[in-house]
Amino acid sequence: MAGQALKNLKSWVQGNLTACSRSLFLFDEMDKLAPGLMEVLQPFLGSSWVVYGTNYRKAIFIFISNTGGEQINQVALEAWRSRRDREEIRLQELEPVISRALLDNPHHGFWRSGILEEHLLDALVPFLPLQRHHVRHCVLNELAHLGLEPRDEVVQAVLESATFFPEDEQLFSSNGCKTVASRIAFFL
Repeated sequence: MAGQALKNLKSWVQGNLTACSRSLFLFDEMDKLAPGLMEVLQPFLGSSWVVYGTNYRKAIFIFISNTGGEQINQVALEAWRSRRDREEIRLQELEPVISRALLDNPHHGFWRSGILEEHLLDALVPFLPLQRHHVRHCVLNELAHLGLEPRDEVVQAVLESATFFPEDEQLFSSNGCKTVASRIAFFL
């Protein structure tokens, strides 16, 4: 079964690149993929521009994962406790902890991966946890998107219905803006 999945993925990527060399491939929930599955992509990410007779130089591969989220949250919390703004957190602080989380997770699609070991990923883009004022902006944006006037009681009710962590400080949103749209209807 795994061998067939690898062949199917390789064939699918190769077929799409043959049809359009400017393809965008988005792999979500990498933290839930079987380790080793992504290895079939290594030739497409390597230094050669032509693989299996297909030019992939203009292709873009995006891999999304929750791996490292706890470590990112810890860095954000430590910054807050040191009285540093969230916006002052530098990528250089986050890259090592994210890389370590990827390398240490035996359930991740990139575990023991040649893609990571050969440094074939161009960039890591961490998503920092949102603070209350960020979520407030999400609520205001969603109200505007719905053509509704912002009402303080609605904004406040949505914020109060959201979950924040850590338990003592209640600083960061557990869900970001994902659930804002569905919550607004409850408070109109």
